[in-house]
Amino acid sequence: MHADVVIVIPGDDPPQLQGSPHLQRLEARGEVRLWTDRPTTAEEKVARVRDALCMINSRGSVNWPAEVLQRLPTLRMIAVCGIGTDSIDRDAARELGIAVCNIPGRTAQIVAEHAIALMFAVARRAWWHTDRVKRGKWAGRDMVFLRGKTLGIVGAGPIGVETARLGQAIGMRVQAWTFRPSAERAARLGAPFVELDELLRTSDVVSLHVPLTDRTRGMLGERELALMKPGAILVNTARGPVVDNRALAAALDAGHLDGAGIDVFDEEPVPPDHPLLRCEQVVLTPHAADQTPEGMDILNGGAVDNVLAFLDGKPQNRVV
Repeated sequence: MHADVVIVIPGDDPPQLQGSPHLQRLEARGEVRLWTDRPTTAEEKVARVRDALCMINSRGSVNWPAEVLQRLPTLRMIAVCGIGTDSIDRDAARELGIAVCNIPGRTAQIVAEHAIALMFAVARRAWWHTDRVKRGKWAGRDMVFLRGKTLGIVGAGPIGVETARLGQAIGMRVQAWTFRPSAERAARLGAPFVELDELLRTSDVVSLHVPLTDRTRGMLGERELALMKPGAILVNTARGPVVDNRALAAALDAGHLDGAGIDVFDEEPVPPDHPLLRCEQVVLTPHAADQTPEGMDILNGGAVDNVLAFLDGKPQNRVV
């Protein structure tokens, strides 16, 4: 072990890396410090990571703004346990010479399966019926038959491609939108690209698969939700702030949308006054789309691989 190498996992809550056999690979290369609770203040973040050369941000809800990164003079690498790096001020990391590495595409099939599961749960009123059966009520409600319906995929990366494939497997028509459409990507997707407004107007289900960037933050606001087909379903396994959640709650309450399956929120954990919690026709999961044993192992192994590659002087999956 190299005593001068400190690798910190500053907020492993809910558990991600703790107990993982992949930690043994890190322990052979340096001192590993893991906290099983989340740091709640800037001072606490700095205190935990002050001596680190590498950090694994195992929970994207732990944010690393510029004012914190600037107080970490030894930090040279951040690995995330997933695709998204929106929890890190990447401009500040670039200025400070901190490499940021993610795990692109390796859990695409797992997340896509969750997106389809949310779609089915909403279409078949899974929560609504469960709640009423538990309360002794035996009354059904019209459900949605998905075969032959149109699935609109927003974002054509690996997860979007896998979600499209699963939608096609159950007999749905698929169309998609991306910032960078091409004939080659459409062929790989097996579906045509259309303009976003057209997709919203004509899709029975809209499933979001874009990263959170300045261009995608709030991309589905009041105007875009109003464009959606009356009675449509929205599925979000991307990032919470891609959608204006207050506008979404209003569209659900007004009956314009038939339901929503949501895995990601604009504030995590979700506060008790979040507008979506009062909506009846929603199915909610706690940012858990890739949290299967297989998914956890893939993500943990990928994050550790990225740290080891950096320590070997050959950084991989480098976003910054």
